[in-house]
Amino acid sequence: MSKAIKEKVPKFIVHPLTPTRWADVEDLFGPEKGANSGCWCMWPRLTASDFQAMSKERRKGAFKSCVQKGPVPGLLLYEKGLAIGWVAVSPRTDVIRFEKAKASALEPGEKASKHYAITCFYVRPGHRKRGLMTDLAKAAIDYAKKKKAAALDVCPIDTDKPLMWGEGFVGIVSVFQELGFKEVARRSPRRPLMRLSFKNK
Repeated sequence: MSKAIKEKVPKFIVHPLTPTRWADVEDLFGPEKGANSGCWCMWPRLTASDFQAMSKERRKGAFKSCVQKGPVPGLLLYEKGLAIGWVAVSPRTDVIRFEKAKASALEPGEKASKHYAITCFYVRPGHRKRGLMTDLAKAAIDYAKKKKAAALDVCPIDTDKPLMWGEGFVGIVSVFQELGFKEVARRSPRRPLMRLSFKNK
């Protein structure tokens, strides 16, 4: 008797956040909660003053507008049809706070137009502490490569102490070290600028 061949089903499926997937990200973030403290992932896309001046509802509307207009602001991670994780990854030029902040600003001579940036993560309650940040970061790397980026930048938090939930939304240094990112600048003690270059790959 021949043995049945079992097909391997991928544990996770990743999809770019396009307008047709708005209901999925709304459910992931929580229609009322809006991810971390009602940010609706607008924190990296606005100046500090503009962000603070916006209500949760206006941030939600602004984020929905970003999704509708494009380009894609990030990726959704699915398990068994449910969106359980989010990573914001986009051209540097689309995320003004990341682009202009002292800790994450480009070094002289680098061209922002050729860089993508990872600016935040969000994982659904009940699915945290599963190492999903690594899976999301890997998906962001693949996406940036497909978009022909020269490099992918991130400005994660560096700490030797356990973090409260929400503190690590910018990423955690150890995750990116394991994925081959290199520190290129440290203008803040806990927030190094790290980069994965695709120029020679």
